Amino acid sequence: MQAFGFVSLVGAGPGDPDLITVKGLRRLRAADVIVYDALVNRALLAECRPGAELIAAGKRGGERSADQGWICSTLIAHARAGRQVVRLKGGDPFVFGRGGEEAEALNNAGIAWEIVPGISSAIGVPAYAGIPVTHRELASSVAIITGHEDPSRVETRIHWQALAQGADTLVFLMGLGQLKLIAQRLMAHGRPADTAIAVISQGSLAEQRTVVGTLGNIAAAVSASGLRSPATIVVGEVVGLRDTLNWFDRQPQPEALYSEVV
Repeated sequence: MQAFGFVSLVGAGPGDPDLITVKGLRRLRAADVIVYDALVNRALLAECRPGAELIAAGKRGGERSADQGWICSTLIAHARAGRQVVRLKGGDPFVFGRGGEEAEALNNAGIAWEIVPGISSAIGVPAYAGIPVTHRELASSVAIITGHEDPSRVETRIHWQALAQGADTLVFLMGLGQLKLIAQRLMAHGRPADTAIAVISQGSLAEQRTVVGTLGNIAAAVSASGLRSPATIVVGEVVGLRDTLNWFDRQPQPEALYSEVV
């Protein structure tokens, strides 16, 4: 009987390569084949062992992406050839990363696989912008919503009224191109126009930029700023904490701090 390989669906985190987990890094360094998304920091690919095969799988918003069926077939083919495969995905594989679909495909093909969770941009990016998505006094609930639904779906699966009124903090991923519509729908379903909102671009990287406003003015503010994707959108009172908790933009990076101590 042929011995199949193994597939690890690994979350690379929101951007900063240091945010990958220890287990994820071990899998990456041991892999024969790495199938990686466009949003994965290229510095992580330098961790791959010499001779490892690197396969780009696209998946950047607004641009042509690799077909999901091709990605699944590629993972299966390399595993059936007996290789150790890492599917390297930005953020967390199971948070709008289509990791569930890939795991189903591997399962149906009889391939052994695992999930190595990553820090989702839904929590990691706001943290780097000084915004905790929950707070004892301000937010007891948080909802994570896609800003880019399946384009083949005729009707939305987002229940806007329940969403607008049912969670203290809302985090939208992949929603920069829909920002104006998101704000309009939240206001139409009960969120006040003066609700605080932040849009964070290039989160956790040196290029990180944040625009803060209200539901009523954020679309114009972001348009004037020239922010680009990927961006994370945070709605709710917790955005106001950025004024005091904005640690990343205000202090030297850890490397500089360490160099002073050594």
